[in-house]
Formats: sequence, C-alpha cells, structure tokens
Amino acid sequence: MEPVKEPALEAGAGEEMAAVTNGIVRLFAEYYGRGPERAKSYLLGDRYVVCVLRDTMTTVERTLAPKSPDMVRRVRLRFQEAMADAFIRVVEEATGRRVLTYHSQLNLDPDIGFEFFLLEER
Repeated sequence: MEPVKEPALEAGAGEEMAAVTNGIVRLFAEYYGRGPERAKSYLLGDRYVVCVLRDTMTTVERTLAPKSPDMVRRVRLRFQEAMADAFIRVVEEATGRRVLTYHSQLNLDPDIGFEFFLLEER
C-alpha cells in the first residue's frame, strides 16, 4: 500500500494554512487552557480548509471520556458552537475569504479533532 500524500498547495497557501493552524491552536490554548499537541491545516481543492488537531482533550475530559464519552463530546461540541465566530474569523483573516459554513468534529479515542471550513468561491 502506498503512503497517503498530502495535497499540493498553491503558492501562498502554505503561509495561509500555517496562519489558520496557529490561530486555531491559539484559541484552544486561550479557551481550553491548553492547545493540542499537534495540529496541521490543509486546503483541499480551492474551497475546503480542514484543521486536524491531535491530543486536544483537557485532563478533566480525558478523565471523564472512558465513563461518559457522550457527555464529553456534547460539551466539547457545544463549546465549539459557541466559539464558531472566533474560529471562522481566524480562517477568514488567514485566507482573505469568507467562510460559508463551519463544522467541528471530535473523536475521543484516539483524541483527534477536525475543524472543517467551506470558503466562498474565488
């Protein structure tokens, strides 16, 4: 099986995706008290931004997750909804384009989060 290749980026998109990643990590650190251990953002096609975040859960979430995974997921996703405007603002400022929609997804085991953004057409 061949290794998965990362999508090719347009000129300048690398800096934009780095700005997205740094901005999202900064929000996590500010509002959760810690940032993810690893994070990287990708521009898929010309309109989809995906930020992949690894090891994002707080100590409290990691403690509760084995016994109450649905509660951890609900609280985290509700908080992400409350933070949506801040997440969208990071992507809009980094890309110079309007975000049409945003979705957050959290997987508990392994601890990986995904922030999805659909950009307006150029």
